[in-house]
Amino acid sequence: MDRRTFLTASGTGAAALSLGAFSAPHAAAAPAGRSGSGSGSGSGSGSEQLLVWFRDTYRSIEAMTTGFGLTADKIDLGGAAPVVSRQTSPTNIGCGLWSAVAAAGLGVIGEATMVRTLERTVSAVERLERHHGFWLNWYDAHDGSVLTEWPGTGDPVRPFLSSVDNAWLVTGLRIAADAAPSLRPRIARILSAADWSYYYTPYDSADPVAGPGQLRGGFWTDTEEPTAHHYGALNTEPRMASYLGIADGSLPPEHYWHLLRTMLPEHEQEQHPQGAYAVMDGVRVWQGHYTHGGRKIVPTWGGSMFEALMVPLFVPEPEWSPQSWGRNHRRYVRSQIEHGLREAEYGYWGFSPANVPEGGYQEYGVDALGMQVDGYASNTDRTYTTDGEPLPDPSAFTHGVVTPHASFLALPYARREALANLRALDRDFGAYDEGYGFRDSVDIGTGRVSDFVLALDQGMIAAALAQELRPGLLQRPFRTGGFRSRVRPLLAAERFSI
Repeated sequence: MDRRTFLTASGTGAAALSLGAFSAPHAAAAPAGRSGSGSGSGSGSGSEQLLVWFRDTYRSIEAMTTGFGLTADKIDLGGAAPVVSRQTSPTNIGCGLWSAVAAAGLGVIGEATMVRTLERTVSAVERLERHHGFWLNWYDAHDGSVLTEWPGTGDPVRPFLSSVDNAWLVTGLRIAADAAPSLRPRIARILSAADWSYYYTPYDSADPVAGPGQLRGGFWTDTEEPTAHHYGALNTEPRMASYLGIADGSLPPEHYWHLLRTMLPEHEQEQHPQGAYAVMDGVRVWQGHYTHGGRKIVPTWGGSMFEALMVPLFVPEPEWSPQSWGRNHRRYVRSQIEHGLREAEYGYWGFSPANVPEGGYQEYGVDALGMQVDGYASNTDRTYTTDGEPLPDPSAFTHGVVTPHASFLALPYARREALANLRALDRDFGAYDEGYGFRDSVDIGTGRVSDFVLALDQGMIAAALAQELRPGLLQRPFRTGGFRSRVRPLLAAERFSI
């Protein structure tokens, strides 16, 4: 399951860019066997409701965490008994770590239980095969061995070091070290070998295509071959790796300014950008923006919610950059809401990579909010929009897919709408399970609810709820040290043209 298909913009050097009152129509009846609004997710309000959701979400993460100590990729709830997947990734492991810290901080588990959970996972991480200080993309969650064949199909798995996936494991480890002082020396030893310059291609003014000053998507360890693409877009989740490297000094601060707010005006992209050039710390930066619904926005690569809003769960971008990052996050959420309720007339909103309810995995988003031409559509049938042309009729958006984690990411920016959307997904589709939280996705046209919960998406929900219920709980490691001295000044200097 590859959740990131950020491809090089051919020949450009812009590589891999990595509403008012809510009203939802009554849709398909809750499928049999799911809890519906009687679960406790359809009653209550405010913090009480959020804590109920957190408890069940964390139970799902506990259910996905194996005796070996690693959080598996997903759990299948569609059969007679839940089935935990064999595979796990660095991102999934990081989700398990920060979710345990969140659970203790919210009183769902005791501190001693948290420390035992973290210690078991750290012990497992210490035993995993690593290359260049980083972790491979796929392991067996039950014994820690490197996956060479995909479970269930036997397809070969080529060993790969992903910069973005490793960023989320490092994020989880930093949070664990902050929460459990007894683990700090061990985690420090683990992280001492993770040098982000391994992924970095320094900027070359004579050849910015070959030397863009950006991070590679990763490397295949069997040949030491890098991906053809770099993560070039600023407003995508790979920026967490950039922040981590800048904070620990393995990446130069100027790397931040070599990331793209939009692709350059002369490059093919979803919308012709407006804006102007500015010189930031000696780097000439195209401060471009798109326009959606009359709002100026710095886009993501594909138009999805977690690209824009996963990172600020940990790095306080809205606080450190209120007129740029903070304003952009609010507008991005508003545009996601507008697409779901007005442009596609789904009656629900929140579009982000998720399980396809009928099976499989797909990147979902709002096409107009991404740089990629024909990027992430909001429906499985991939209905795209074209800048300057009339929007497709709402009837064209067949098999629209809404994922609950997108609404949780929106809580800081549209709390009332997010709560209403989540309650509607439970009430109208039975998308909520006591003991597991929200299922991963819903096809709002057919009423089909995914049989799965995914560790990444549950991990985002857990972090978002922690941030809403106890602001700053998971952000402490990202407010001190190099984040305060190196990253914060960059965000304070940021001047989006919005």
